[in-house]
This record gives sequence, C-alpha cells and structure tokens, in this order.
Amino acid sequence: MTKTETYAGGCHCGKVRYEVKADLSQTITCNCSMCAKTGAILTFAPAADFKLTSGADALTDYTFNKHVIHHLFCTTCGIRSFGRAMKPDGTDGVAINVRCLDSVDASVLTPFAYDGKSV
Repeated sequence: MTKTETYAGGCHCGKVRYEVKADLSQTITCNCSMCAKTGAILTFAPAADFKLTSGADALTDYTFNKHVIHHLFCTTCGIRSFGRAMKPDGTDGVAINVRCLDSVDASVLTPFAYDGKSV
C-alpha cells in the first residue's frame, strides 16, 4: 500500500528549497560510486509532483557514467538534495535524497538495496 504525502526539503544552507509529493514506503540505497560516497537514501517522484521553491540559481549540475542522471548540488554548501532523470517509461522524474527532507526520521525507513554499481 502506498502512502503519498507532501514533504518540504532542501540543502544544508537553505538556499535550495523544494516541495515534493512522495511515498517514503518505497526508498532505496544505492551502491554506485556517487550514492555510496554520499550515503543517500532515495525515493522517486514524477517531475509534476516536484516544485523547486527557491535556489534554482544556486544549483550546479554533475553527470557521470552514462550522463543520464543530473545530480544537482547547492553551490554554497555542496549538498545534493535531489536530482533529475528520465524514468524508464520516458517521463521526467526526480530522485529525492530523503535525508534532506524536513522532519523525516530516516532511521525508521526500510530502504531496498539497489545494485547501481553493476548497472
């Protein structure tokens, strides 16, 4: 059973802020070279369910490997609170670092371990 709620989140310094409708019952950890080093716990949402409320001018984009995921970082504090990519069905999606959502206790989540290192 899915439970979609609206969350607010952003980077450490507060320049980048957003709202997202997401289901935190479906989260992942990934062992790719990026996620393994940053310790992100991710959930995914359609781009239509994501609203950047501030900080578009404070973001920098980083891609690697196949260059299909846009890892967006705050240029001030360096936090990667979300990224953008095309979902397998061809629609635009957003990957949210759940650790960057306000008032979410990541210790109560049960993320699925995704093998991004082998992809």
